[in-house]
Amino acid sequence: MPLRTDVFDLDRLGLVSGQGRRLELHVGLADFDLGGQRYAAEPAVLPVVLDVSRTTGSGWALRLRFAATLSGPCMRCLEPGGPTLEVDAREVHQPGAGDELESPYVDDDGELDVHAWARDALALALPAQILCRPDCRGLCPQCGADLNADPEHAHEREPDPRWAKLSELHFE
Repeated sequence: MPLRTDVFDLDRLGLVSGQGRRLELHVGLADFDLGGQRYAAEPAVLPVVLDVSRTTGSGWALRLRFAATLSGPCMRCLEPGGPTLEVDAREVHQPGAGDELESPYVDDDGELDVHAWARDALALALPAQILCRPDCRGLCPQCGADLNADPEHAHEREPDPRWAKLSELHFE
């Protein structure tokens, strides 16, 4: 099993202004709760690529890239779903330049919380609905039948309630 790097000391790189490095790390991700369902990122320890560049004024320009597959139920038919998401996130940390340019993932000691950044970046990359496949038809709202298994599934239409009183008429 690869060694996890959930927190990385940026100052340890010894970069000066204008220098950069590309690092290949492994980060663990916790499960997500979304819409009352639990989704797990696979693999549990993800390989990530971290690009680090030193900016002027002891700041950092950071880029995090990885691919993760989510496993959990489809939001339409409840069958197992597993979309693969490509994540490409960027952060800038320029101390003293205001809240917009200070990354919440870099602390005052120059340590980057890779775990929290990867989890947040994956959460932002999630689709509106996690599906087993893009054309999932879901379940029948009346009986719960899987519409993917039976595309011709249909029910007889309910009579119009405005005409319900006419059914009480009896002709002799």
